[in-house]
Amino acid sequence: MYPAIVSCLLVALGAAGVRAQALQSLWGQCGGVNWTGPTACVSGAYCSQLNPWYFQCLAGGTTPTTPAVPVTTPPTATTLSTSIITPATSTTTPPAPGSTTCPAIPDSLGAAVSTLPDPFTFASGGKVTTRAQWTCRQDEISQLFQKYEVGTLPPKPSSVSASFSGSTLSIVASHGGKTVSFSVSISGKPATPGPHPAIISFGAYGASIPVPAGVATIAFNNDDIAAQADGSSRGKGKFYDLYGSGHSAGALAAWAWGVARIIDALELTAAQTGIDAARVGVTGCSRNGKGALVAGALERRVALTLPQESGAGGAGCWRLEAWQNANGYNVQDAKEIVGENVWFSPAFNGYVGSVDRLPFDHHMLAGLVAPRPLYVMENPDFEWLGKVSTYGCMGAARKQYQALGALNSFGYSQVGGHNHCSFPSGQAAELNAFIGKFLLGNAGAGLTSVFRTDQSLNFNIDTWSPWTVPSLV
Repeated sequence: MYPAIVSCLLVALGAAGVRAQALQSLWGQCGGVNWTGPTACVSGAYCSQLNPWYFQCLAGGTTPTTPAVPVTTPPTATTLSTSIITPATSTTTPPAPGSTTCPAIPDSLGAAVSTLPDPFTFASGGKVTTRAQWTCRQDEISQLFQKYEVGTLPPKPSSVSASFSGSTLSIVASHGGKTVSFSVSISGKPATPGPHPAIISFGAYGASIPVPAGVATIAFNNDDIAAQADGSSRGKGKFYDLYGSGHSAGALAAWAWGVARIIDALELTAAQTGIDAARVGVTGCSRNGKGALVAGALERRVALTLPQESGAGGAGCWRLEAWQNANGYNVQDAKEIVGENVWFSPAFNGYVGSVDRLPFDHHMLAGLVAPRPLYVMENPDFEWLGKVSTYGCMGAARKQYQALGALNSFGYSQVGGHNHCSFPSGQAAELNAFIGKFLLGNAGAGLTSVFRTDQSLNFNIDTWSPWTVPSLV
């Protein structure tokens, strides 16, 4: 059953009641339940309610804006993650323009779709024609992913505390009478006064991408949160110590929960760490690249998502991988991946042999990041990574950024000639442009509207994504 839909009352705050304060930067948080920081955005940005707990300054507009402030009622145990959009009420039809009512999440899969499903069509059949409807559709897609693939991401625990000493950020989370703790290390922080941006790197030993000066690296031992040794790892790790070994979340969703707690901790310790929690990126390679993409999709506070060579279960689409294997390729697909490890919910096992029954594919996982910036790095030299499936899948993902007028926030780059998880120099300028623009605030950092491959691929993206792209600007 789906989590109950929470009704959120919004209380308008008049201009006379707005306290004087600094303006929030582009992509920074500007409102939400219990938020005490800036509520107005810099010129050229507007404050958008992504969910009751998180408002973000998005590109657009010409004057600073101040959001409505939600009543500070904490979420119930039946809601999704506090970082996931939760609609106010639900019906069986798409919301009318200007409405705050979202359609009900479907209880059934619907008809099978052999091409990539249309992200701009609700499960009920109605079309997305406005930004408000897109927000509802993103919530629907997120909940469908959680039900059928990655497992449910719990809300913020009842208690989260943090402390910082030396280079170690220690985090304590409590829920239902249980408590777990874990720590991350922060390195490369500039000596100049903060706050500074940072990149959370999946894996205990730092990032496999070059992190430029001015940006700190947070080494996240995601295996400590949810183990991924093999099929026997199910239910092992700090996440399951807190929520129970039978929780539906696979390792990917559990890691997203860990990223959310790191950002919680950074918000609590900003004065000590010198890290700006509103300018935090995530990265990882291979299996950890899958984790980075899922974390960026499910955790709305991630400012920049940088998955590297994530392949199947990441930037690749299940339908394209199944099609490739049926036509003589040797690509990791859904049937193989669930036998290799515990990245996904056990519920996903029932669909790996018929992925066309799923009401989504991974172009829509990438679409959950939109319009926040996303730069996907892939390596075509390893066929099992799916050089065709990631290219086609991210080509379909790009159409969602196109609909939102955010092509400058989307990048897909496929460059060969290097080992798995070794960063090629041919992607350096692109990576630096994304980090420079979206974490360091350098608007002239370089081109960030990227879609390219160094391969000769006989693949028509439009054949697999034949749907109409609306204008939602």
